[in-house]
Amino acid sequence: MTNLLNRWWKLGLSLLFGLMVFFFWWQCYPHALSYQEQYQLFPWTTDYFMQNLCVPGGLSAWLGEFIVQFYYIPWLGALLLAALFVLLQRLIWWNIGSERQQWYLFSFIPPLLLLWMMGDESVLLSYPMAICLTLATALLFSCQKTTIRIHIFDAIFLPVLYWAVGLVVWLYVVLRIVRGGWKSLWTIVWLALLMMVAYHWLLSQWSFTSVLMGIVYYRIPEKGCMLMWLLPVVIVLLVMLPRKLNHRLLWVAETIIIALVAWLSVTQNYDREKYELIYQDYLVRNERWDDIIDRATKYQVQTPFSSVCVNLALAQCRQLADRQFDFWQSGPDALIMPRQRDLTSMLPSAEVFWRLGMVNSAQRYMFDTQESILNARKSGRCTKRIVECMIVNGQYKTAAKHIDLLKKSLFYSQWAHEAETYLGDEAKINAHPVWGKIRQLRFKDDFLYSYPELDKIFYMLFSNNTDNKMALDYMLAQMLLNGNVPIFMQNLQLAQRYGGYSSMPLVYQDVVQCAQNGGAVEGSSYMNFFNRMRQTKQ
Repeated sequence: MTNLLNRWWKLGLSLLFGLMVFFFWWQCYPHALSYQEQYQLFPWTTDYFMQNLCVPGGLSAWLGEFIVQFYYIPWLGALLLAALFVLLQRLIWWNIGSERQQWYLFSFIPPLLLLWMMGDESVLLSYPMAICLTLATALLFSCQKTTIRIHIFDAIFLPVLYWAVGLVVWLYVVLRIVRGGWKSLWTIVWLALLMMVAYHWLLSQWSFTSVLMGIVYYRIPEKGCMLMWLLPVVIVLLVMLPRKLNHRLLWVAETIIIALVAWLSVTQNYDREKYELIYQDYLVRNERWDDIIDRATKYQVQTPFSSVCVNLALAQCRQLADRQFDFWQSGPDALIMPRQRDLTSMLPSAEVFWRLGMVNSAQRYMFDTQESILNARKSGRCTKRIVECMIVNGQYKTAAKHIDLLKKSLFYSQWAHEAETYLGDEAKINAHPVWGKIRQLRFKDDFLYSYPELDKIFYMLFSNNTDNKMALDYMLAQMLLNGNVPIFMQNLQLAQRYGGYSSMPLVYQDVVQCAQNGGAVEGSSYMNFFNRMRQTKQ
């Protein structure tokens, strides 16, 4: 009866832990899930599976990406992540052994360290998947009955395991030595030989550093984080715990240690500013403009990325002319950022280009973002926008190629099939509520433009179609960000004529008062910005 109660008590703790992990990702960090999902596109094809198997750890990478695709629905992604965390905890406990009942709480330390580690947005899910596969294999090893069978199992299965999980296979080797003693030291030589042969004959296109660091665990090649090396060490130490240790304070000590690790896991690696920017991008992707504005009124990261997101939200709600300088403005780059080769910076600017009607620029920014994914994956989000740009521009043959790729995925497939029906159908495209509007707003001719002259580009957009009120708002806003108050005053009549405002917007009133009083307007939000920019230049 006592054993049954202990078993259910332990299972209950595991389920409670899984429930906490579920709510952590679903309620606190759904944007982190969206961030991971948007930088991969998981085709359900044999070719993609075989492509992953071409490198060590490819199976764990494929399984990790399989789960990440479900992040498209945050609650479902959080549920699968919680199941993975519980699986990791149970595998660790089974490897520790039922004879070490008093150490059960310590089996939660590695999953908590994993939670801490995943605060680094470049850690891929292939890493915890590789750990789970390795621990499961270690359990298979413990089921072998004779030494001869164990050696045969190691000799045959170790190469397979190395290619399936990658560098994490060393965890299995160390666990094998801990349990088998000095007679198992030959597995070190065997694995080292396998890695040397694999590097020289199969992985010559990769640097030796990449092979040693693990090719599929971290999005940035030849880099990683310290916790990736600490986690296997902690697992080995847990397996080496003494079998029996009777002490009244043991449970208290375990509880305190677990509480400390849990607190560090959810606080130390989840930088507030970084994840606020990721959240803003998540809101932009889902067009939750009011939420962006509401969050910015409470807390705004002082970066150009944040300014672009907030200004886009204000423009979509037709509040830019009233509230632009109620929020922090980074400077002339606060409406559209210049091109940067990284994962995130250009995404909100690409959204601005798209809604303004600068379709080619939106497509170029999305292409550059996708090509900046350092582990050479495609992006479902970027590919979808690229298809839209091509459809609007009438590039149907090229759009069809990208649509075929999306059709092989799970969550983009329905959209891709629907988009395919628009190819070549001009009337249907023109009747589309978004694509038809963008076609009316876009430039009809290709030309090169200079980034410092964005206000002129916005003016050309507005002149091309005076119904493009966003271009009008952005033109006047860019003039103010550049400090060109005289030019702003000359074009103010355009806002009165075409802006659709019943009265002069608050920002414009503020600027007019500043111009009339030589800048001596107490409490002027624009003058505060203007003076800050002038001090920065000095």
